[in-house]
Amino acid sequence: MIKSESLNLSNGVMLNAYPDSIGKKLSDTIEMLQLPEFKDAFSLFYVLPTFFNSDLDRGFSIIDYNLNKELVSKDDLKVLNELNIMLKFDIVLNHLSVASPQFKDLLKYGDDSKYKDFFINWNTFWEGHGSKNEDGIIIPKKEFLNKLFMRKSGLPILKVPFPDGSKRPYWNTFYQQINYNRITVAYLESIKELNNVDKTIIVEKVNKAIEGGEDISAVNFKKYNHLKSEILKVVDRNCTYLGQMDVNANSELVWDFYEDTLAKVKSFGCKVLRLDAFAYLHKEVGQSNFFNKPGTWQHLERIKQIAKKNDLTLLPEIHAEYGLHLHDEVAEKGYHIYDFFLPGLVIHTLEKGSNKALLKWAKEIIDKDYKTVNMLGCHDGIPVLDLKGKEVNADYNKGLLGDEEIKDLMHIIMERGGRVKNLYDPSGKKISYYQINATYFSALKENEQKFLAARAIQLFMPGIPQIWYLDLFVGKNDYEAADKAGNGGHKEINRTTLSLNDVRAGLKTDIVKNQLKIIRLRNTSKAFFGKLTIKNTSVNEIDMVWKNNSAFAHLELNLISYKLSITYSNGDKIVVLNF
Repeated sequence: MIKSESLNLSNGVMLNAYPDSIGKKLSDTIEMLQLPEFKDAFSLFYVLPTFFNSDLDRGFSIIDYNLNKELVSKDDLKVLNELNIMLKFDIVLNHLSVASPQFKDLLKYGDDSKYKDFFINWNTFWEGHGSKNEDGIIIPKKEFLNKLFMRKSGLPILKVPFPDGSKRPYWNTFYQQINYNRITVAYLESIKELNNVDKTIIVEKVNKAIEGGEDISAVNFKKYNHLKSEILKVVDRNCTYLGQMDVNANSELVWDFYEDTLAKVKSFGCKVLRLDAFAYLHKEVGQSNFFNKPGTWQHLERIKQIAKKNDLTLLPEIHAEYGLHLHDEVAEKGYHIYDFFLPGLVIHTLEKGSNKALLKWAKEIIDKDYKTVNMLGCHDGIPVLDLKGKEVNADYNKGLLGDEEIKDLMHIIMERGGRVKNLYDPSGKKISYYQINATYFSALKENEQKFLAARAIQLFMPGIPQIWYLDLFVGKNDYEAADKAGNGGHKEINRTTLSLNDVRAGLKTDIVKNQLKIIRLRNTSKAFFGKLTIKNTSVNEIDMVWKNNSAFAHLELNLISYKLSITYSNGDKIVVLNF
């Protein structure tokens, strides 16, 4: 197994899963990794953030960075260390949950809270740069509003109740969930004008609206309408909120929190730290709320200095069009980058029987010496927007695929059952597809030979291969889970929980056994510390050779039949695998 103090020296393979993706808790995944079939398969394990205490967005709405004791134990960490598996975690730089100690303190003490400036009061931020609407929310001037990059429809805010009875808008770029709870007559005791009969009538109206999913503010209380604002305050006080509240990077308390968090994850055995949503952290009037410069770089450098003290390798997570070349900028600063281009490129390559786009990207990685982490499937979706070109100052920077090719790629995945995640403009109008949610196996029409070809391409590409647990066991689109999750549940299509019996059954199949053969080769062969050469072939073939002194690994793949051959050195022997 490849083992190294520095990620820069390790091309080992990385497993990717939630703590409860296999069985019911992390110890079940560890039991899987202890099976003889997994010996020497993985050097790293990216455990998704339900590892910590969280409440929304399947872990990315962090309450605190303590161990989630329902899923993880200190003994789990000890065993993973004994297996020589390094850990990768997330820190969600841009936001924390409304249930975090910091936000709960703000809601309890209001303007007297120590954490008053830890989060971003929308109206305070935009004061003097817009005008209030009828709900008391400042709408930024058009020239400012048009620069905002939206991850959901509408303004990126969540109105939260304060001790004085007011509701204040706080910056909320990503997810939110507001649950209105039934009220009783007792909740209306503070409204002295009402008698018990009045209260009963109002309670029935409110609860009927809640059960019907209606907008409570639109309820007609008829002869009680003059008390509507007081009634709504009662209803609001009984709401439960979930939300990922943006933190204020201008507050030193936020940076103290980062200091404590990086030290904490190190104590859990973290070696690699993925910076989730880092590009949204810096906010400034007159600029976009995504990858501001130089502010984003300044924040990233400050995080880097904290990481150095804790011997952590940083992996900034950024989704952006290829044509913007933000991946170039991040790489030039010396960081590893996520290869969000590979998933779409591999599907395009196999569907079209053409190596042109894929090899263009592979050669760019080699020529520019990018340090990448790549993947096929993941907890999120299959990126498509990332492959686009971009018009910049009247110049058009080409993408890895053309617009028509991207549309065709989307059509292929959607036709095979994929679900869509979109981006929006400030008015709430959809402006672009962001990514498509599907299992990678289903995106390839559930063709096992084609899927094995995709895995071989990934494992021979430069960078650290990250393997989604469900891909390993050729999971299919889980429509039932996606539908059950309701609005915004599209990601659950690729998050099916497997039992240990599912794992054992999968290990008897050729597709799983053959993947593990190639994964083990990638994880153990010294060849992958060497140089990658891409041989000239016809457009419907791929021929890649890794060589490091006498060690080598050679992939030959036909993009029409999907047949592949891997030849590699094993000590004094030459081994040939034909699939």
